[in-house]
Amino acid sequence: MLEVSHIRVCYDQVPAIHDVSFRIEEGEIVSIIGANGAGKSTLLKTISGLLHPDPGQIEFLGERIDQLLAHRIVELGISHVPEGRRIFQYMTVQRNLRLGAYTQKSEEIREEILKQVFEIFPILRERLDQKAGTLSGGEQQMLAIARGLMSRPKLLMLDEPSLGLMPTLVTQVFDTIKRINAEGTTILLIEQNVREALELAHRAYVLQTGNIVLEGTGAELLESDLVRKAYLGI
Repeated sequence: MLEVSHIRVCYDQVPAIHDVSFRIEEGEIVSIIGANGAGKSTLLKTISGLLHPDPGQIEFLGERIDQLLAHRIVELGISHVPEGRRIFQYMTVQRNLRLGAYTQKSEEIREEILKQVFEIFPILRERLDQKAGTLSGGEQQMLAIARGLMSRPKLLMLDEPSLGLMPTLVTQVFDTIKRINAEGTTILLIEQNVREALELAHRAYVLQTGNIVLEGTGAELLESDLVRKAYLGI
C-alpha cells in the first residue's frame, strides 16, 4: 500500500531523516517507535505532504506522492492525526468533524460517515454543539481521531494518540485503534507507549536519529535486546 524509499528530510539543511525505507501492506497496523527527536513526526509530515524528501520517494497505491500537496494526498486516501490533537478549539465538535470530511462532496456520504464515527465514538454525538476546546483531554483525542476518519481514509496515520491521557483512556484509545483496523483501515502508528504499540502492531520499525535500525513483527521487537533495554527498561 505504502512504500517509502530512501528518503532524506532536512530542516534548514540539517537532516532530521537520513535514509529511511519502509513499507506498509494493506490491512496492517505498523508501529514506528523511537526516542524523542528520532524523526518520527517528521516522517509522518513527509508522508502527508507537509514536508518533501530530497532525495527519496514515496508511493501510495502505486502512485508517487512525495511531491504532491497535502490536500491532494488526503484526497488519495491518507489521513494524518497529528501529535497534540490540533483540533479547532473555538469551533463546535460538529464543525470539526465536517471539516474533516471536506473531500466528500456528497452530503449523503458525509452523513453516512458521521454515523459510522458515532458508532465508534458515541460521546461525540452528545457533544456535537459543544466547542471542541471545552472537551476533556480524552474527548479531544477522540475528536481528533474521528476527524481523521471523516475523509474515509485508506491509511490512517496517528502521531502519539495516547499522549497526556490517563491510563484508562490510553486503553480505550488502543482498543479504538484495533477496532478501526478491524473494520478495514490500515494504520501507521507512532506511540510513546512502546509495549502497547508493539503488542498492537503486525509489524514495527525502530527509528533512531533519523535512521531505521531494526524491523520485525511486533512480537519480535518485544523480544529484541535493543528494544527491551532502550525502550522497556528491562
